[in-house]
Amino acid sequence: MTKARKAVLDILNASAGPLSALDIGKSAGLLCDTATVYRALHYLESEGYAESFVLSCTVHGTERYYMTHGVSHRHWFHCEVCHEFVDLGACRVEPLLKDMERSSGVSIRSHTLYATGVCARCIAGSGDAGSGIAGSGGAGLRPLSPAPARGS
Repeated sequence: MTKARKAVLDILNASAGPLSALDIGKSAGLLCDTATVYRALHYLESEGYAESFVLSCTVHGTERYYMTHGVSHRHWFHCEVCHEFVDLGACRVEPLLKDMERSSGVSIRSHTLYATGVCARCIAGSGDAGSGIAGSGGAGLRPLSPAPARGS
C-alpha cells in the first residue's frame, strides 16, 4: 500500500465518525494533495478497507463521507444544527432486510442508513421544549467530538 493510502487509512481509523474528503485532506496536511486523497479513498473503498455514503446538508451541500469497515456495520445520525455525527450503533435492520429479500425475491448485498435531525446537545441547548425539535429522535444520544470547521 502506498504511503498516501496508508496515511488516509490511518486518518479514517483514528476518526470517531465519518469524514469527508476535505476533512481527510486537512488532516493529511502536506502528505498528499486533494486528488491523491480522492484516489486513495477510491482505492480503499474498492478494496474493502472503507465504505462511504452521500449526505445532503443545507450548510455543507452534498458530500460523500467515508469511514473504515469496523467490527460491525454502523448507522449514523447527522445533526442539522451543529453538523456533528452521532453513532447510532451496530446495524439492527438485518431482520427487516431478510424479510424484504424473502418477500421480493431479491438478494440484498449492502445497505446504507443514516438519519438527520437535531442531536441531544442541541435539543438541550435550545431551551424551548415547544420548538418542534424535541422528540426528533436525538434525545438520549451523545454526540461525537465537534465536526471540523469548514471553509466556504
